Amino acid sequence: MTRDEKRAGASLAAIFALRMLGLFLILPVFAVHAQGIPGGDDLTLVGLAIGAYGLTQSLLQIAFGAASDKFGRKRVIILGLVIFALGSFVAAFAPDIWWVIAGRVLQGAGAISAAVTALAADLTREQHRTKVMAMIGSSIGLVFALSLVLAPVLYRAIGMGGLFGMTGALALAAILLVLYVVPEPPPPEHHADGPVPFARVAFDPELLRLNFGIFTLHLAQMAMFVVIPLALVKAGGLPLPEHWKVYLPALLLSFVLMIPAIVAAERRNKTKAVFNGAILVVLATQAGFALFGDGVWSLAFFLFLFFVGFNILEASLPSMISRIAPAQAKGLALGIYNTTQALGLAAGGALGGFLAQRFGADAVYAACGLLTLVWLGLGLTMAPLPVRAKKQPAPLPD
Repeated sequence: MTRDEKRAGASLAAIFALRMLGLFLILPVFAVHAQGIPGGDDLTLVGLAIGAYGLTQSLLQIAFGAASDKFGRKRVIILGLVIFALGSFVAAFAPDIWWVIAGRVLQGAGAISAAVTALAADLTREQHRTKVMAMIGSSIGLVFALSLVLAPVLYRAIGMGGLFGMTGALALAAILLVLYVVPEPPPPEHHADGPVPFARVAFDPELLRLNFGIFTLHLAQMAMFVVIPLALVKAGGLPLPEHWKVYLPALLLSFVLMIPAIVAAERRNKTKAVFNGAILVVLATQAGFALFGDGVWSLAFFLFLFFVGFNILEASLPSMISRIAPAQAKGLALGIYNTTQALGLAAGGALGGFLAQRFGADAVYAACGLLTLVWLGLGLTMAPLPVRAKKQPAPLPD
């Protein structure tokens, strides 16, 4: 990779991570915090507040991606970060659950995921694009991991309003990365065959499998964290500020297993096997939570397994999308991918709250497990990934 490709990958991953922090920081603490604000005793509304971010993301992701094609990637990314920051500040001063929901809706309206990943494709050559997409995907898993550890500590120090306010400030700081660190993209390529039809990308069977996968993964993640924090409090009387004692060891151990799995998948051409193995791990955790999730130690063990599967899949999915999508439609494919990811975020929060309120935590795990089982079937029957071209194009100028 050239110096500019490394700089592009690192800086875009950082921008993505800073934005996702606004979503993940509230997961470990919001369900408990909400019980002390007006309207927060209704778990359906709590789930809606958690998932509202993903709802507006899903509605605007493709539109922001298309706007970045027309008006420029950087302009659209900066606009999205400003909107995201505004939503963070609304949530920071929210007097009740409804204003929190409004702030989360506005946060999600800064739907820059497709624009960021399209810019990553612009700034990297084909043989290195998978690495950069994996960097961006891995940054999501890393931020998710850090947020689970840091959120209880930060919540105790600065409160929920402080968490939202810090999120807004970090989004504004990310604008400086866009302006001064991310390289300028090259002129857009023109293809003799013209643009790839939307339907061809949206309904490609192999891309549909991966899009269903990211939907399921984030639905399960959001639904679980409607009930997991409460389960930790109930299982061992573990107060919220002490939850890091469960999260931190589980997360560190999960990264120990995740990195060798990803390296083996790339070097030994075992991407499909590792991918499906990670889906199976996520499926096993849902059964584990339902059957054995009544103690702190068992919850910690199955959280560890979930983090292993989640981090492998979060790093692998965008990389696989970039390999399967038509060369001249990677931005569109990633826009659709990010839209289905956002739909999973929205559906997971709402479904998790609804099922927990009416049927209990086991219903949440059962629903997530059923969807994951369907995903495993799709993963086992997917076609082999295309072989990377061996030809080395001329490097980009430094």
